This record gives sequence, structure tokens and C-alpha cells, in this order.
Amino acid sequence: MGNPNLLPYETIVRATSGEPEAVDEVLRHYSKRIRIAAIENGHIDRDTEDSIKQRLVAALFKFRFDEQTYRKTE
Repeated sequence: MGNPNLLPYETIVRATSGEPEAVDEVLRHYSKRIRIAAIENGHIDRDTEDSIKQRLVAALFKFRFDEQTYRKTE
């Protein structure tokens, strides 16, 4: 049983490989935090929100890790 506040490991692996459904799941998971970060002068700045989302997706595709080190223990 994992922490419900965290994305499942498998979702992260799929997102870093570019699977569209997993990338969407990551964006949905962080959507509230992104929206809060995009507030300027009491209003959501859509350009800022889009910029944060674009940077998150770009970071997903750059992210590499050693699967042996982070492999889920059974």
C-alpha cells in the first residue's frame, strides 16, 4: 500500500518514457499546485500556468534514473 498523495512509481516510469496517458496523469496530479503557483495579483495567469506545465513535461522527458536502484521491492 502506497501513499495516496504520491504518484505510483509505474506512472512515473511510463511518463518518463513518453506515454501520453501517464503524462496526463502527472499533469492532473500536480494541477492544483500548478494553478496555485500561477496566481498573480489574485488571478490565475494562464500563460504562467501553461509555462509551468510545459516545463514539467520537458523535465519528465529529461529525467533518467537507474531502475536497479529504485526498483520496487516485493
